[in-house]
Amino acid sequence: MNTAHADNDTRPVLVFVYNAESGLFNTLGDVAHKIFSPETYACNLCALTHTTFGMRREWKEFLESLDARLEFLHADELRSRYGLTGLALPTIFQRGRGDALEEFVDAATINSCRTLDELKRVITDRL
Repeated sequence: MNTAHADNDTRPVLVFVYNAESGLFNTLGDVAHKIFSPETYACNLCALTHTTFGMRREWKEFLESLDARLEFLHADELRSRYGLTGLALPTIFQRGRGDALEEFVDAATINSCRTLDELKRVITDRL
């Protein structure tokens, strides 16, 4: 669903950054953490939008309804792609010209969402 680099597309680009590292072993660790200790899981964006086994259908449908291009990154991918470190995550950025990222929804707002509907409402209100 990474559609961020479509040529001649003027829609905004939203960059969703999870508070997790990429890679198989990190993913397996995240799955175990979600199962055995969900109340201490570090990524509320992940917790709201994914089940233990994948993206929630309701979230996928919501993303497909947005008039925006989408990019999904883990913390290490944000570092390697954009050179950004030390940020509170999860965060949603809007990518501007020259790949500059502007905060679209900050970590505190994402972490304050208790339901997927709340998160969807925050995103919709800001688009």
